[in-house]
Amino acid sequence: MEETDRPRIAIMGGGSWATAIAKIVMKTQPEIVWYMRRQDQIDEFLRVGHNPSYLSSVMFDTEKIRFTSKINVAVDSADILVFATPSPFFKSHMKKLRRRIDGKIIVSAIKGIVPDENLVLSEYFNKVYGVPFGQIAVLSGPCHAEEVALERTSYLTVASADRDLARNVSMFLQNDFIRTCTSDDVRGVEYSSVMKNIYAIAAGICHGLKYGDNFQAVLVSNAIQEMNRFCNAVYPFHRNVQDSVYLGDLLVTAYSKFSRNRTFGTMIGKGYSVKTAQVEMEMIAEGYYGTKCIHEINENYRVNMPILDAVYAILYERQSPMIVMRALTEQLM
Repeated sequence: MEETDRPRIAIMGGGSWATAIAKIVMKTQPEIVWYMRRQDQIDEFLRVGHNPSYLSSVMFDTEKIRFTSKINVAVDSADILVFATPSPFFKSHMKKLRRRIDGKIIVSAIKGIVPDENLVLSEYFNKVYGVPFGQIAVLSGPCHAEEVALERTSYLTVASADRDLARNVSMFLQNDFIRTCTSDDVRGVEYSSVMKNIYAIAAGICHGLKYGDNFQAVLVSNAIQEMNRFCNAVYPFHRNVQDSVYLGDLLVTAYSKFSRNRTFGTMIGKGYSVKTAQVEMEMIAEGYYGTKCIHEINENYRVNMPILDAVYAILYERQSPMIVMRALTEQLM
């Protein structure tokens, strides 16, 4: 393929996951467009050669990056838009969008849900922007940005209703340290990506309360069953939750020192208030927002979800973590 025939790829976001994806994509692409909302972040990036705020150890050849702080310029400049912003900020990023995106390939790397709308990103892009499901891919899997920075072997799953699209997207992600596979369980992958953050908060709370490894193992094994029950109720599909995009992502988020959701939960378990934990972390714990969204969605389905209910009670009803988790121990098997 001639370089002029290559699809132009834009990274939409300036955080750690967006930076990790940019590192991955630049292994196979001669040039990328990179949208960051803050011009001062771009200016500093160009000065020092790395993202000044996230994964600062990763150096970039800035000659191969077309930076812009204008979302419409990024959309005009690319065929494939890779969104990697925290879900709570997604709508505010999109407020300035004045271009149609229903002719673009949309790749959502957002492991969250759109607050207030309670829609996963594929549904939101389709409903609000008219993007056909066949032009949407979802990127997920057990892959922390920090380990991408270290080029440690990691696995990503690309899910799309169009199998050819999933394969094509996986091709520009695969390199010497990233392995890829494809799936057509789009919404199942999205919902599980939201829920593993909730369960990581639960694991962190238990860690902060000094529950041991024995209970953590029971918690996580019950969490994957709970995830499966919910996904089957909301989006029936022949899926194997033991695949890495489900169970693997849950495990790494529940146990890893890089997991911000586990860290957030640990602070709650140690007695921090929700607000204090959020301020001290200086990073977004997607599971906080996901807990409310999934809890509200489940009001319609009434799936048995004791771990979700426990986290919701602690974060939103301000119930005692010690009392709630002690009650949870009586419900798990």
